[in-house]
Amino acid sequence: MFTIQQIHEAHSKVKSGADFPQYMQDIIALGVTSFETFVFDNHTNYYGKDNFQTSSIGFSETLFIANESNTEQFKSDLKAHQQGKTDYMTFLNDCAKSGVEKWIVVMDKMICSYYDKAGNEIVVEVIPSV
Repeated sequence: MFTIQQIHEAHSKVKSGADFPQYMQDIIALGVTSFETFVFDNHTNYYGKDNFQTSSIGFSETLFIANESNTEQFKSDLKAHQQGKTDYMTFLNDCAKSGVEKWIVVMDKMICSYYDKAGNEIVVEVIPSV
């Protein structure tokens, strides 16, 4: 199966949201079937075949996640990130300010779902192919 080091190597090529589709292809090739990223410290749980799971270590500094979600602001920030206008740390801060607690990516469906602190799905995006 895959390692966190392999995933970090693939992620090191990502400079903005515009690079996300290629990153998805790179980690699918490693065997990742889904992953869940938590905004407050950026730790991620990665899942593979046969119940394989591994997790990355989060940041030591944590972000405060707003208690109320602001879906429209988040959609605007997400669009800017996808267009390459913001880096990853800016995107994480934008998520936190808009009340996004985590996102889950499911590779076979090529979707990324964003959730608030109450567990409500607030935005679902289709990941474009490269």
